[in-house]
Amino acid sequence: MEIAQLYTKISALPSELKSEVNDFVDFLLAKRNKQLKKKKPVFGCAKGDIIMSPDFDKPIEDFKD
Repeated sequence: MEIAQLYTKISALPSELKSEVNDFVDFLLAKRNKQLKKKKPVFGCAKGDIIMSPDFDKPIEDFKD
């Protein structure tokens, strides 16, 4: 859609609908900024959060059969 067409359509709206369009544009811009700010995880950032028991590799007695 061309900018001129969009401007013409918005100009034809009553003022209360122009306000809604403005709010929606603000919402879209905030949503876009939030998506741009998402950080990628850094390798090793969860180090120490998960602890495995020392006998993790030990064979389980229930599976000996």
